[in-house]
Amino acid sequence: MEVIIPGHTYELPNFENKNEAGQILQFIHKVPVSEGSTELETVSDGTTNEALIEVLVDRLNYLQEKFPCRENAIVITKLEESLMWLNKRTADRVKRNVEGKQIK
Repeated sequence: MEVIIPGHTYELPNFENKNEAGQILQFIHKVPVSEGSTELETVSDGTTNEALIEVLVDRLNYLQEKFPCRENAIVITKLEESLMWLNKRTADRVKRNVEGKQIK
């Protein structure tokens, strides 16, 4: 893995042909609208942690049907738990009316 923009853009290596350019993974990138502002604007559109975890859960469920094992089941459970906590965080931020804002 190569970090292109920390926290936002990554190049993931191909599994078999490591000499070819890898896959780019772009997360949404937001910055404050102005100095001291809590309002954010999108610099680069991209995916979210939640969407990436959903992809991993789907892939592991697919693999678990073909090659079941205890380890896959545990990973699926932990990823689903991670998704639950991220969704809880978002719900809490929405409830406090700070979702999409830079509030420390």
